[in-house]
Amino acid sequence: MSAVPRRTLAVLGIAALLGVSACAETSPEPATGAAEQAWTWTDDRGKKISLPKRPERVVAQSGAAAALWDFGVRPVGVFGPHKLKGGGRDPEVGEVDITAVESIGNVWGEFNVEKYASLQPDLLVAGMYQKNTLWYVPDESLDAVDQIAPTVGVQLSGKPLTAVIEQYGKLAAALGADPGAPAVAEARRRFDAASAALKDLAARKPDLKVMVVTATPDALYVAYKPDHPDIAYWADLGLNIVSPERPTEGEGGFWEVLSWENADKYDADVILVDARAQSMKIGEMAEKPTWAKLPAVKAGQLYPWHAAERYSHLGYAKVIEELVSALEKARDDVVA
Repeated sequence: MSAVPRRTLAVLGIAALLGVSACAETSPEPATGAAEQAWTWTDDRGKKISLPKRPERVVAQSGAAAALWDFGVRPVGVFGPHKLKGGGRDPEVGEVDITAVESIGNVWGEFNVEKYASLQPDLLVAGMYQKNTLWYVPDESLDAVDQIAPTVGVQLSGKPLTAVIEQYGKLAAALGADPGAPAVAEARRRFDAASAALKDLAARKPDLKVMVVTATPDALYVAYKPDHPDIAYWADLGLNIVSPERPTEGEGGFWEVLSWENADKYDADVILVDARAQSMKIGEMAEKPTWAKLPAVKAGQLYPWHAAERYSHLGYAKVIEELVSALEKARDDVVA
């Protein structure tokens, strides 16, 4: 899900992304009421936060900030990928106005604790791929971060896509956003319509085989469907996903790791390729002989996979709409 494979990128000094976990129940109390009222929240670590009033100054990891923004929350600071080298907005931060928020760090391992403290935050929010591990909060900064303000973790793996989206919606409502706002309602309608369109396409093209991959110079990573909420959701809608029987041991789930010599283990009509900025590009992969020989590659049926999309109805409505548009024109007879 959710860079190139998460653990691999940690080794490469980019990011760690792998992890599995069960999720804990949450209970926003209260979801409505004045900001002066006491506020409690139990996050996906089972950690209960109790504050004398509703948090107003929220700092969030870029993916969490993007999801909360779509639900109506406006963080004061972000950390994690949000600004590209040219100064533009990184897709991972969604619709967040990066000129209106303070940057605490933009890459893996970068978290300016002093600047974080200067924002006088009431709350920090981050997703979690690994159990109880806040995404993009460096281990060496955890103690200092915990002393400045409470933290909320939202589990991103081991849960259905819609459950993760709904969790962010509940948190946003608890933080004072209006769950019935026109933009929020329209995003939900758009998500439902896109999902229905994908379900219809899958029914019309049952033989269309779709594989999802990411890569490093040393290996091709084939997505293990059950560990990716988005891919599992597409499969639930009927899309024929090519998935390994099990992930590679020692990788923490998410992927079967193939050497480039064995990159032709699976055949697919369509390949969705990790579109993140730090991932291996299709042009680079084309230099690998086994990749160039894959049926989907020869057929030119390669489309982006937005592996770090924010968990909101708006975010995934756009993803699914793009996926439907690509698959509508894809041939389903590339492989037998």
